[in-house]
Amino acid sequence: MKNVLILGAGQSSPFLISYMLEQADKYDWHVTVADYNYDAACSKVCSHPRGEAVQFDVNDENLRNSLIQKADIVLNFLAPPFQYLIALDCLTNSKSVISASYENSRVGLLNNDAKRKGILILNEMGLDPGIDHMSAMSLIQRIRDKGGYISSFVSYGSGVPAPEVKSNPLNYCITWNPRNVVMAGDVGALYMEQEQMKLLPYEQLFHRTWNVEIEDVGTFEAYPNRDSLVYQELFKLGKVKTMVRGTLRYPGWSETWAQIVKLGIPNEYLKIPNLDKMTYREFIEMFLPLNANGNNIEPRIANFLKISPTGRIMENFKWLGLFSDEIIGGNVKTAAEVMQKILIEKMPLPEGARDMVILAHEIVAEYPEQNKREKYVSTLVNYGVPNGITAIAKTVGAPAGIAAKLILLGELKLTGTHIPTHPDIYQKVLKELGELNLKFVEKVKEIE
Repeated sequence: MKNVLILGAGQSSPFLISYMLEQADKYDWHVTVADYNYDAACSKVCSHPRGEAVQFDVNDENLRNSLIQKADIVLNFLAPPFQYLIALDCLTNSKSVISASYENSRVGLLNNDAKRKGILILNEMGLDPGIDHMSAMSLIQRIRDKGGYISSFVSYGSGVPAPEVKSNPLNYCITWNPRNVVMAGDVGALYMEQEQMKLLPYEQLFHRTWNVEIEDVGTFEAYPNRDSLVYQELFKLGKVKTMVRGTLRYPGWSETWAQIVKLGIPNEYLKIPNLDKMTYREFIEMFLPLNANGNNIEPRIANFLKISPTGRIMENFKWLGLFSDEIIGGNVKTAAEVMQKILIEKMPLPEGARDMVILAHEIVAEYPEQNKREKYVSTLVNYGVPNGITAIAKTVGAPAGIAAKLILLGELKLTGTHIPTHPDIYQKVLKELGELNLKFVEKVKEIE
């Protein structure tokens, strides 16, 4: 009997867990779900006869290695900071491991060791990153097979409430790890427009936005996502002149979040003494210069940020409770954790509502021998099930689950450290994603 170990039972894991339990019935596997929150793990295993929930502390080295030693495949759905630790343990124990997170640079250096051990360390095997890479590579290869090359590559990803959900002024709901929302863009962004490289620091990221129209859905705002140029090399786009990967939000998100960044709230590095005993108003006071003329914090915030004291951003701050006299409470140590707590409490997906995932590629292909140019627009839109599995959980979990199945069945024999840009990965995984109704709609038009 093969043993599957899933680390993490958070918001992105329900589809992965249910998928692996379904496969366990078919292939005689056993699935162990390990999480610090034992009740969360139990609820997702649902007393399945081939499933088991385990209380798990990632800092317990003996427990980590004991669970990994028993496994035939490890699916790491813990927070990104633990990716290297788990990969190293899997390497030590000669176990293949799959993660949906961006590949940590230290993990990438394990490539030769993973090959020697005969294991696969597969990262970025989720939605964005993940499905976006695979669908892009598939389209790029088809263009190359027709004698073309890519001159412009623009790609977007998003996990947001469905358009009919209007539950809060920021038009966003937490359907995945809130840490990833709070710390989005913290490394800045690097991309290329018309052969010119553009480098954005974190403080400027949410000011550099533009509108994007998604057919049959609506208008969104986009901001650049991390390092786009690394994918120029990975996708082998030597002649590309524009290379941008962007994140989509409903219009209005970025203008407020830019000011949260300017204040300095998304900071997960400095631990603040007695933070849980502060009020939110006292918390916000920490980000302002010393004031000897009273405690009227609202106009001071507006003046410090150089925004209207009566405008939408200030109204959003008030709605978030940043000026409240309520005690923060909870197990918070950093400013970023306070912001995570606020988002969880203020922005749940409402009862009976559904979320939505969008992936979109806009690619310009040049065909020199045919003397023509074509624009490809390839779009995936998927909706979650009201009060059921979210679209984000399905699209993050499905690629990882399919890859795990392929490894266990001996149909994916790659070794080393990879992201899903290899045809052995994306061809097989995309095929099964289509069977799960995760398909792209493609439109092509010739341009002058």
